[in-house]
Amino acid sequence: MTYYKHHVFFCLNRREEGRACCAARGAEEAFDHCKQAVKAAGLAGRGNVRVNRAGCLDRCEEGPACVVYPEGVWYTYVDKSDIDEIVERHLKRGEVVERLLLPDAPQP
Repeated sequence: MTYYKHHVFFCLNRREEGRACCAARGAEEAFDHCKQAVKAAGLAGRGNVRVNRAGCLDRCEEGPACVVYPEGVWYTYVDKSDIDEIVERHLKRGEVVERLLLPDAPQP
């Protein structure tokens, strides 16, 4: 058994010179919301889910982006309801939220 069932990394990268970046698209707020939603659902901690900050995940042009391991599922999102859907469907029930997948993301 791994230490966490799911490990979620949110790209919080901030780029200068007007280049696309996840930070400019609400990534920090989404990260905070996901951490709170995971805790509220009783999913946080050892054997369950860990939500972490990440530097650049090299998907900023397609983002904002987050990735769920160990499956390696790459998501984008627009608002808190998208994050809630990832928590409910993927982290709770193990279902990939296909409508939020990043384009050309490898599928598990």
